[in-house]
Amino acid sequence: LVVAGDTCIGADSHTCTYGALGAFSTGVGSTDMAAGMVTGKAWFKVPAALKFVLTGKPQKWVSGKDVILHIIGLIGVDGALYKSMEFVGDGIKYLSMDDRFAMANMAIEAGAKNGIFPVDDLTKEYTVYEADEDAVYDETYTIDLSTLEPTVAFPHLPENTKTVKEAGEVTIDQVVIGSCTNGRISDLRVAAEILKGKKVKKGVRTIVIPATQAIYLQAIEEGLVKTFIEAGAVVSTPTCGPCLGGHMGILAEGEKAVATTNRNFVGRMGHVDSEIYLASPAVAAASAIAGKISQPSDLGL
Repeated sequence: LVVAGDTCIGADSHTCTYGALGAFSTGVGSTDMAAGMVTGKAWFKVPAALKFVLTGKPQKWVSGKDVILHIIGLIGVDGALYKSMEFVGDGIKYLSMDDRFAMANMAIEAGAKNGIFPVDDLTKEYTVYEADEDAVYDETYTIDLSTLEPTVAFPHLPENTKTVKEAGEVTIDQVVIGSCTNGRISDLRVAAEILKGKKVKKGVRTIVIPATQAIYLQAIEEGLVKTFIEAGAVVSTPTCGPCLGGHMGILAEGEKAVATTNRNFVGRMGHVDSEIYLASPAVAAASAIAGKISQPSDLGL
């Protein structure tokens, strides 16, 4: 429904996900959404832009989630306030569409109005819309993807980032793999690759939530769900679940969770004295096995 060059609004702050397709997409309030549905129009200020030049090839187990967490750690949760985050550079060719969706999804966690990618061979079936050659940027950031390491956002802001090596000994009570950020089939495949033939740590609730029914069905057909269950995880029907403190994994006082979700604010997943650590599916799966914040290399992978 969304293609390159579209202007798209939705009554969800993570509508910005569609920027991965080269569309301008952003979340709005219910009143603006209703007006848009009735009139087909919406009012915006044209946002200033930040350019993120991505170079190099990411290391194994480093995904789009690690990239966006690194960026939010770099500029802060208000570092792109009402600005357009534009991702460019030769490193983009190494980022899958799912990587790009995860990155665009969390543009809002940097305060951005939208996040947007250029259209390349991975999106060539869509109409090409690029930034003008004379486009003006408030700032330009160049990030060598080959130097990034698996990254975790510590409580209680997505900007509070550390690499897994810097995390220290953080034992956990729960792992959540899924959500609109990282519940795609490629995310589930990564988690299953790490969990296959292993068991999650006793006492660590591990919840896998596919993003859609179609992904859920594909995960069943590929045997991924079998792998998760044999590893000791619970697989849910698609839902926001614990991501917004709804159900299926609400944290109690003092509990800690590693989650592939997008926000780790105070009380976001339950008790105000619980803690959420944001990470990629690879880090989440490895942490479920180890019972503490870990990366696949810690398991010899």
